[in-house]
Amino acid sequence: MLWLKAFHIIAVICWFAGLFYLPRLFVYHAQSTDSTSIERFKIMERKLYRGIMWPSMVLTIVFGAAMMMNAPDYYLKQGWLHAKLALVTLLIVYHFFCGYYREQFANDNNQKTHVFYRVFNELPVLLLIAVVILVVVKPF
Repeated sequence: MLWLKAFHIIAVICWFAGLFYLPRLFVYHAQSTDSTSIERFKIMERKLYRGIMWPSMVLTIVFGAAMMMNAPDYYLKQGWLHAKLALVTLLIVYHFFCGYYREQFANDNNQKTHVFYRVFNELPVLLLIAVVILVVVKPF
């Protein structure tokens, strides 16, 4: 069980690194005007999303589900876990929005400003705070 928890935490950290960094790349990409920078951002965004974020999200879900399956009687009765899973669902939706915006940039069809992406970049921080409090404090 501790191995699953360790691998789950590692996957979560890697996933959040991408969730924090990709929208930051969007900020810089939205501000770029020269073709060299724009093409470089496209490559960086694609590699980050496909090579780090996707595998990390999948592993986060797999290891989290494996922990719950190891002790379903305990976990499925915990209110904090239900709240955490709701927030994780929001993170998955956010992940897919990141993918959508990445595609918009890849197709030179971005319609958002760097200010939008600066605000968008803050959303996973709020979700992370809530998830950590739920997991550590277990308020209900």
